[in-house]
Amino acid sequence: MAENAKPTWYRWDDMPRERVSAQLERRLITGERLMLAHVYLERGCIVPTHAHENEQITYILQGALRFWFGAAGETEMVVRAGEVVHIPSNLPHRAEALEDTLDVDIFAPPRQDWLDKTDSYLREHTTR
Repeated sequence: MAENAKPTWYRWDDMPRERVSAQLERRLITGERLMLAHVYLERGCIVPTHAHENEQITYILQGALRFWFGAAGETEMVVRAGEVVHIPSNLPHRAEALEDTLDVDIFAPPRQDWLDKTDSYLREHTTR
């Protein structure tokens, strides 16, 4: 641990809320080796199939998401409030918000495409 390392305090309500698409917003907190996000999805929001090197943990605080995992979406799972799904690195996945949903996503390492706003798969997606 670095001798000059200091903790950083955050309050979700003070964090900027980024509108990514018509049905998806998020707030981000980023450290050196991980990223924490609040993701707000309106019912019917589709997160298109994508994969990333980042390991992901998704914890649903409110609502529910239906996930499809694998290149052809061969594994389907509904994750509801109080439930968590771990998504390994490079596993293709997509999701649909079954109701208005707030989830907490944790990524390691941080999602550089989210920081750079080059996540076009999210910005260009449409509703079902």
